Amino acid sequence: MTIDAHQHFWHYEPVKHSWINDDMAVIRRDFLPTDLKKVYETHGIDGCVAVQADQTLDETDFLVGLSRENDFIKGVVGWADLRDEHIDEFLERYASHKKLKGWRHVVQGEPDHNFLIRPEFLRGISYLEKYGYTYDILVFPHQLGATLEFVKNFPHQKFVIDHIAKPYIRDGFYEGWAVLMAEIAKMENVSCKVSGMITEADYATWKPHQITPYMDLVLNSFGPERILYGSDWPVCLVAGNYGQVKDLVVDFIDTLSPTEKAAIMGDNAITFYNL
Repeated sequence: MTIDAHQHFWHYEPVKHSWINDDMAVIRRDFLPTDLKKVYETHGIDGCVAVQADQTLDETDFLVGLSRENDFIKGVVGWADLRDEHIDEFLERYASHKKLKGWRHVVQGEPDHNFLIRPEFLRGISYLEKYGYTYDILVFPHQLGATLEFVKNFPHQKFVIDHIAKPYIRDGFYEGWAVLMAEIAKMENVSCKVSGMITEADYATWKPHQITPYMDLVLNSFGPERILYGSDWPVCLVAGNYGQVKDLVVDFIDTLSPTEKAAIMGDNAITFYNL
């Protein structure tokens, strides 16, 4: 089964989605399951994990509702304020939503580089394992030092790094990102999504060979058993189309065994998120 482990839905609102700047104007519209289902039929995708794009409880409820109405949405990664003093009770209330698999915070947007390792956030994360929840780590490379310390606090919690930690492909920066990613990968409870890569390169001129060194590092560090394919649709549309995103990964893993390919393109997502 081929699973897209990372995509988004939204009803576009200019204020709420102000992060969609003029360079990304092509995605200033609604993106809903009816749109994505057609894309998946064209590209042979069997299901997906819908990930939060807005940091509200309404967003979590919106995605859970879509998952009830659309069988191809196999799992949801929602948002909650994990720093809330009543987070344990909140997580317990949501535990009845079987397609709600985990949580994410847009840490990349936090001005505090050490957001992940502040006591209130660590306390919230400590409750996730109790309910079998996963956690998606969304950071920029300058936050990887804190990420390393963060994951070491929870050796049994299931973590996945989104978008290979958004390396500065456009600028050609590599070494600092690579050293920390390799170190984080030593934690066997941490996986990594090969997603969101073309939008970290130049939107108009990117080529696969510019991204290959970053995918090489991820493959060599995490191994095919801890890598998940994700499209980051519809955000990916600012720099390409769905076929280009999928082919970038499929072509890269072409020399792997059939079992390893199947793992990256779906089996790992099924296992990680318990789909």
